[in-house]
Amino acid sequence: MVKRPDEEMPTAYNGPMSKASSDFEAVLREAKESSVGQLLFRAARLWNEQALERLRSKNPALRAAHAQLLPHIDLEGVRLTELARRVGATKQAVGELVDSLEAQGLLERVPDPSDRRAKLVRFTERGKKEILVGLDVLRAMEAEFAEELGRVRMERLGDTLRRLLALLERPRGSALP
Repeated sequence: MVKRPDEEMPTAYNGPMSKASSDFEAVLREAKESSVGQLLFRAARLWNEQALERLRSKNPALRAAHAQLLPHIDLEGVRLTELARRVGATKQAVGELVDSLEAQGLLERVPDPSDRRAKLVRFTERGKKEILVGLDVLRAMEAEFAEELGRVRMERLGDTLRRLLALLERPRGSALP
């Protein structure tokens, strides 16, 4: 069991070698290493880095910021404001990334059928083909990890992540799907 940092947290900075400081750092390190959320963040970051490295061999113009944006675009399209919310960036920053991907012929802006004043960002036909290439890269990575971890473990991981996503995506207070 992890001790809470506030139970023995130093009240003043005693320098990097102090007992209180090193104890606190050990508690913090253990808390980070035992956190499922932290593990998910680290795994996602490393997964994305490795996938991007492989994808760049197929599309050298692809930037890390592009790769962070693309998974958040629904096939039917998404409004720029919603895309910015999903990515956790400003509308202006996301707009610049969309402009860049639009110039590459991967995305387009089209009128939103539910509100003609609004625009949807969606994949072009070429963009959809590039997404398939990206998904092939991800499948190859999954197969490699299945070799290392075992097929059953990878299937369980996929099942667990799908279940976790269902929980995270449900409206607060609603029953499980």
